[in-house]
Amino acid sequence: MSSIVVSVSRSAAHNFTKEPRPSIVLVEGLGVEGDAHSGTTVQHLSRVRADPTQPNLRQVHLIHAELFEELALKGFAVHAGDLGENITTNGLDLLDLPEGTLLRVGADAVIKVTGLRNPCLQIDRFQTGLLKAVLPRDSKGHVVRKAGIMGVVVMGGEVRVGDSIAVEVPAKPHRPLARV
Repeated sequence: MSSIVVSVSRSAAHNFTKEPRPSIVLVEGLGVEGDAHSGTTVQHLSRVRADPTQPNLRQVHLIHAELFEELALKGFAVHAGDLGENITTNGLDLLDLPEGTLLRVGADAVIKVTGLRNPCLQIDRFQTGLLKAVLPRDSKGHVVRKAGIMGVVVMGGEVRVGDSIAVEVPAKPHRPLARV
């Protein structure tokens, strides 16, 4: 199965959800043009309060559409943009990518994977119990973060629904994704 973009979203305001659009523009070193989380330094409000000088490793948020199918089986109704992601993918195991993986999206855009999204309590305000569903524990009791991955834009370009995604894994040794 090929990896594709099934939805793109952005929001100029610091809302939990983002509005799906036909396309978004990624800007090198900043993120999604017109999105509240775009910038060279942290833009997530809780991180700004903690230290506004931190680099923005969360310029672009990607989620795999397969998560929505998994959540539906547990009784949740989640759709593209609902969890604040900018790009919804299909056919790509985002959570198993190593840190530093390059995602070539569409004709020009390149995103460097920085880590796992660390969802907060706002997700339970969206739907009660959803936080636990996207942060289950494995058989050893370790938290499994399923709410997508984060990245930075290393080459800008327009990203459209239906665009292909090519994966370029960095040289070994690979570092597994950690929360950012």
